[in-house]
Amino acid sequence: MSSIKISVIVPIYRIEKYLAQCIESLLEQSFKDFELILVDDGSPDNCPQICDDYAKNDNRIKVIHKPNGGLLSARKAGLEAASGTHIAYVDGDDWVDHFYLDTLYKLAIANDADLAVTGHFREFDGKIETVKPKNPGFYDETKIKSEILPKAIYNGEFCEHGMSTYVWNKLFKKELLEKVLYDVPNDVVMGEDAAIVYSYLAFTKRLAISKIPLYYYRQRHDSIVKSVENPKTEYYRLGLLMNFLKTKLSNVLDEENLDTQITFYLYSQILVRSGGLIYNEKNDTWFNPFLKAEKDSKVVVYSSGSFGQHILSTNLKTDYFKIVKWIDVDYHDLKIGKNTVNPISSIYNDEFDYLIIATINPSTHKSLKEELELMGINQSKIVKTNTDEAKINSLLTDIGFDENFIFNQNN
Repeated sequence: MSSIKISVIVPIYRIEKYLAQCIESLLEQSFKDFELILVDDGSPDNCPQICDDYAKNDNRIKVIHKPNGGLLSARKAGLEAASGTHIAYVDGDDWVDHFYLDTLYKLAIANDADLAVTGHFREFDGKIETVKPKNPGFYDETKIKSEILPKAIYNGEFCEHGMSTYVWNKLFKKELLEKVLYDVPNDVVMGEDAAIVYSYLAFTKRLAISKIPLYYYRQRHDSIVKSVENPKTEYYRLGLLMNFLKTKLSNVLDEENLDTQITFYLYSQILVRSGGLIYNEKNDTWFNPFLKAEKDSKVVVYSSGSFGQHILSTNLKTDYFKIVKWIDVDYHDLKIGKNTVNPISSIYNDEFDYLIIATINPSTHKSLKEELELMGINQSKIVKTNTDEAKINSLLTDIGFDENFIFNQNN
């Protein structure tokens, strides 16, 4: 009988710079009863050779070489080859704590949990932030249905998840994951992890959530700045995810709650990817979600993360705002157009009309607003994001989404 308790699956594509650190952190785990499945998803760099070299020296490693099919297909290929009773996913450009598997497995076994969840670290440009779940504890089936699922995608604060979308800070039961993963269409290429996690949650009867951070998530500059290739293509892809979630969760949530959760999730994703401004082709107008900040306002953008970068990039094309400064508490050597990132101490109230905090996370927004207030920034100049559900629904309809969140590309 196999002693393998956990199969760790690592999808790999064009990450040779980071792969060795990832593999080493897994091979050095305190927990020993696991196998490591490296899925080379047709990577064109040196990743295939790195995988093979490690496999020659450690019999716990299986390597799968496959044509490029995307992240979801790599996750599926790894699951098909897995021998463990439990499944952990690790992204090949990240790394894990020495007790990552040990802690996850004990959480799962001690609570007979179908799903074990932990905290994580976010590493960005050498700085590390600790992220902990806000709802730690044990949940049985009744509590999952009454407390977790109704707030999993959208917890009532725009736009914050009650359950994180990531697969990598979780431990799944293989027998349950097999019921879920293969049903996710491979053409879901935006929000693949959310499709897995939330549909798996619908099957979960026992859940254990721990605050302990064990996973190091690397936020890379080169993975953030991606131009929006075509808004309609992105809307279509987001629609595939949202429609899948509606279909899979319709049996465990009432329709009104489910539609509200998905509506805010979809809106938040469109906001981030569009850089805030959303073009309404039906009315030939721009939907500006930043309340009070009108066209040609002198604006400061706070955050050099994904949303902030997209705001700068979008404004280059639209010239909607006059962006006078780009700031961040963790400022980096970045430049978009004529704007480079500056420290928050570099701004003064008289040089701008409004300040946009580029985050869709309300907790982050609140803490950054407090920091700015301590620096003497006028709080009335910090804009809020439009979260009027009726207006959001109207916008989604105008740009082509139907009641099932399917996007009509011919709209």
